[in-house]
Parts: sequence; structure tokens; C-alpha cells
Amino acid sequence: MKEYKAPQKEFSFILDELVDYDQHCTMPGFEDASRDVVDAIIPEAAKFYEDIVAPTNHPSDREGTLLSNGTVVTASALEQAYMKMIEGGWVCLNGDVEYGGAGLPNVVDLINQEMSQSSNMSLGLLPMLSRAAMHALSLFGSPDQKSLFLGKLISGVWSGTMNLTEPQAGSDLSCINCKAIVNGDHFLISGQKIYITWGDHELSQNVVHLVLARIEGAPDGNHGISLFIVPKYLVNDDGSLGKRNDLRAVGLEHKLGIHASPTCTMAFGDNEGAIGYLVGEENRGLSYMFAMMNNARLAVGHQGVAISERAYQRALAYASQRVQGRAVGQSAGTTIINHPDVKRMLMQMRAITEAGRALSFFSLAAEDRSKRHPDPECREQNAIWVEILTPLVKGWCTEMSMESTSLGVQVHGGMGFVEESGAAQYMRDSRILPIYEGTNGIQALDFIGRKCLRDGGAGIASLLSAVDETINIMDVGIELVESLRKPLISSLNYCRQSLSHVLSMSEQSASVAVPFLMLFGNTLCYWQLCRLGYACHKRIEKDDLDSYYTQKIATTKFFATHILSRNKGLLIAIMEGDESLRYAGEDYFNC
Repeated sequence: MKEYKAPQKEFSFILDELVDYDQHCTMPGFEDASRDVVDAIIPEAAKFYEDIVAPTNHPSDREGTLLSNGTVVTASALEQAYMKMIEGGWVCLNGDVEYGGAGLPNVVDLINQEMSQSSNMSLGLLPMLSRAAMHALSLFGSPDQKSLFLGKLISGVWSGTMNLTEPQAGSDLSCINCKAIVNGDHFLISGQKIYITWGDHELSQNVVHLVLARIEGAPDGNHGISLFIVPKYLVNDDGSLGKRNDLRAVGLEHKLGIHASPTCTMAFGDNEGAIGYLVGEENRGLSYMFAMMNNARLAVGHQGVAISERAYQRALAYASQRVQGRAVGQSAGTTIINHPDVKRMLMQMRAITEAGRALSFFSLAAEDRSKRHPDPECREQNAIWVEILTPLVKGWCTEMSMESTSLGVQVHGGMGFVEESGAAQYMRDSRILPIYEGTNGIQALDFIGRKCLRDGGAGIASLLSAVDETINIMDVGIELVESLRKPLISSLNYCRQSLSHVLSMSEQSASVAVPFLMLFGNTLCYWQLCRLGYACHKRIEKDDLDSYYTQKIATTKFFATHILSRNKGLLIAIMEGDESLRYAGEDYFNC
């Protein structure tokens, strides 16, 4: 039995019903990405991840990484898997065709990314960070920089990193001290960066670091930060590799999870200075890096979906085989999947995973439209939605991944607490997701501040109007449809109440930011599940009796009962939560 099985039917249904892929692929630039092409790609990708990458997950976690004589040594199982990823073209499916990429839509590459992260999240981080670097260079790099670096990054022969954090500068990047000194046509970079995912390794031929640093004489704070390309090996004009640059990994973090992914402390310029090349204009590095960060945040959100899927599959397999006790109405010695509470946990894991996946695909489809749709008004509307949805995808999907992977341990009972079962690894790995690329507290502040208060709630209101449109097209009077529709109406009203209250709070809104994000996350996830559930109903009406459709409807109902129902409590926390926090000054915690 395979350790992981890609949910191909789910991907196909989402492309049909959430993305409307037959129409999606008619946008400019996607003409060669027809549904037939995508339908041929998905099974091949699934075979690769199921057979080659997924079996490396547990062995590479146990082996981990180490720093030996200045070289980062990664788990032995990963070398062959990554080489085959390069050979198969699976590193990146949405790369620019001008630089050798496949040019497929983001929604197609998202399928590829999910399978990668479900198969081995530690290894999946390597191409994920490379994608983020590609994204920044494609937006802000010079033509020469794109020509020199993008093709090798897209293929995976070279990998990319993000170098933001320093010991004294975590979420507050205005405190960055890393220096850049002009030296002819380049800069000399010196300083230290910490928590650099895949900051050094031998799986790719070169590592292209994107580094935030402050040019000598630049202003203090956010406005004096620039972005630089600092490659591990210098690159000659013809694209060949030159000498080793003055940078090195000086430490590896000993982490709770993602053990097979080297998280490095990087030292730049300990000797003559690390050669770096300015990206874009001086002192605009922070805005450039945030474009890269937002791309990474959507990817991290889907990591939460992917690890939840893997945890669910492991828990389901165990519950289907483990014999224990007697379920009501059955003889002794039944499998635990028949026990009501185990069913509840499995359904909760499934509902969380499918809801997060639906929200993520909806968001990436909007990103495609924001760049490619021929109608400028449609592009603008979808760009606004992507901005609003980014902190929701990152925040909600990763927050709920911890709940899902914890339930996976619980389904295993005592065996879940034992590493050999594999369930604990998913819980350990998922714990980083609410932390990196901006903690979920920061995502909540972004959602309630920049994405709500800044425009008076206009962008969010437009998204809620789209929910109204779904409600209005759902048939009234049909019992099954009403069971989906009514919870959506109630939850939409909670969103509007909370939005009105937050707009009246203004500067006090930070105290209720997290429940505000979770309420909207629950609601917008359920909205997407309703769209899928209603589509299932329509197919059943046409006598399509595939059990997938009845299962999807059952999952949607379960989400409404067990997760969407939390919104009433979240609304109370939003309406009244600030008052209780006012009493909790610093001295409150000293007794």
C-alpha cells in the first residue's frame, strides 16, 4: 500500500467547479495549457510523488541534516529524489516560457506543489523557496539578471533562498544591519542572516541568495533597505559557474520538525566581502521582498493543506486496520473506524483539508485572472481579492493544519505518540507553518488593518457580495440545498456584523484581529465548500451516482456543524474581546 496517494479526483473536480478551467485556460498566455494537457500531467506528477518522493519522508526525517567541515550534508534519500524532480520538470510548472518554463497557470502548479509538500514537506521547501526567488526576479530583476538566473532556477539546477531575518531583526525588518558597500559594478555584502531555509546544500549546483541589506549611507528604518542577488558561486557572463563567493553556512538549527530541511545561519563577507548585485532600485528592497513574501505566504498556506492531507491519509489507514473494542451495534473486535469519535476526528481532518484546499485554489485562480484576464476591471477586482485572501490562506490553513495533524496523532491513540507510527512527524512538521513567512498574528493584523481598515472595508465587502451571489443561485426549497445554504447565510451575517464593529473600533482592532481572521476564514472556506457541494447536487440530479459527490456533500455539512458553528463564539470575542484585554497590562502577568 502506498504511503501517500494524490487526491486526483479532488483536483479534477476543483478545476471543473471552482476554477472553471475550460474557460480559465483561454486567457492570454495559457493557450497551450488546455484541459487535455493538464489531465495528462496530473497522473504523471502523482506517480512521481507517490513512488519516488513520498517514501523518502520518514527516512529523511530520521536522518536529518548536519554541518560537516563547512558543508551542509542532507539526508541521503533526497539526492536521487531531487535529481529526478529536475529530470521530470517537476520543480516548477508555472515558470516563464521565455526562460525555459512550462508556462502553466498557477492553479496547475498548485496541484504540483500540494503533491510535493504532502510527499515530503522538508524537500518540498527547496523548490518552494526557489519559486519565491523566481517571482521576485521576474518582477524586479534586470533583463540581464533574468537571463542569467531564471532559467536555472526554473529547472531546479540552481535553487533560491530568501535572506531576511537577523538576530536582532525578526518581524521588524527595519532593524536590519547587513551592509552593502559599492565596489565597481557590484556591491560587497557583509553580515549575518538566520533561519535561512535550504540556505546551503549540495543538491543543486548553485544557491542564489536574495539578501536584504543596507547600502552605506542609506536612511535608517524601512526606507533604507535594498535587495541583492548573492550567489553561492559567482556566475560568468556565459552562465557558467565561477569561484566560490564569500559566504557560508556557520550553523544549523536543531528544530522541532522539518528535520530534513537545513535551516541555516548564513555568514556573508567574513573575508573580502560577498559579491552581490542590486535588484531594481536602491532602498526599495523591502517592497520587493514583500512581493516575494506574499507569493511564499500563499505557498505556505497550501503547505498546511498538504500536510493535513498526508496526516489524514495516515490516520485513515490506521483506523481502517486497527482492531479495538466493540462499536455500538457491532460484534467485538471491530476496526476503530467504526467508533463514533474516531469517525468524528477523521471527518474533521477531511473537512479542514478540503476546505483549505478549496480556499487556496480559489485564491490562486484569482491570481491568474489578476495577471491574465483580458478585462482590466476583472484584473483589478481579482488583484484586490488576492491581497485580501493572502493572509487568510496563510493564516487559516496553517492554523487549522495544527488541529488536523494533532487529530491524526489522537486517532492513533498511544501509537500516535510513538515516532515509528509516523503520525507525530506531521504534527511536528506542521508547527512551523503558523510561524514563518510572517506569524499568524501578523497575518491577522494585515487582514484587519491593511485589508480592512485602510479602504473602509470596501474590498472585503466586494468579496462578501460574491458570497451573496452564490447564495442567490442556490435553489430555494430543496431540503439538501437549504441545509448547505442556511449556515452560509448565517455566517455571512456574522462577517458583516464583525466588519461593521471593527470599522468602528479603528486603532483598538488589533486586540480582536485573530478571531476576526478565523471567522472570515471559516466563512470563506465554507463558501467554497458550498459551491462544490451544490455542484455535486446538480450532478446527482443528472443521475451521476459517483459516491464522491455524496461524500463531498456530507463533508460540507460536517464543516457547517462542527467548524462553521465556532463563528458564533468568534463573533462574541470580536464584539467584546477588546474590553477584557484592557485590564491585562504588563503588571497583570507578574502575579
